[in-house]
Amino acid sequence: MTNEHNTNNNRNNNNSKPFDNLSSRITKMTGSSWAFIIAVTFVLVWAISGPIFKFSDTWQLIINTATSVITFLMVFIIQQSQNKDTMALQLKLNELIAANSKASNRLIDVEDLTQEELHRLKQFYCELGELAEQDKDLFSSHSVEEAKEIQDTKKENQRELQNHKTILK
Repeated sequence: MTNEHNTNNNRNNNNSKPFDNLSSRITKMTGSSWAFIIAVTFVLVWAISGPIFKFSDTWQLIINTATSVITFLMVFIIQQSQNKDTMALQLKLNELIAANSKASNRLIDVEDLTQEELHRLKQFYCELGELAEQDKDLFSSHSVEEAKEIQDTKKENQRELQNHKTILK
């Protein structure tokens, strides 16, 4: 079963690799200054040719068709490239979270949570931010649970310090 699964994965990887490579190359090329210059040149040539073709329907159809086809194809190419980049970034973040003993492992694969779960998690981190703001320490980092414990300990220490000061007076 495992060998069959691995074979299917390898087949899928082999089938998508040419498209991955092509989309990466196209994305890099179309994101270059040369691509922008070519696009501007195309539009200028089209605009300048307007009087020659008496601004006919065919003349307008050329730019509309060209831009529609290019946009349609680029949507899929850019989305594929974006999906690949996002997955790579998520894997890198997951590795950092897994490698850091103080980080919460709940955040590994956080992108798979529902919108409601993400909202609850955000509330935890807003709470953590409020606790950090009370600490006024830019360099402290904890999970929500650790932050609460540390904050409670600090408050207790401050109360004890106040008690000692009162006793000393």
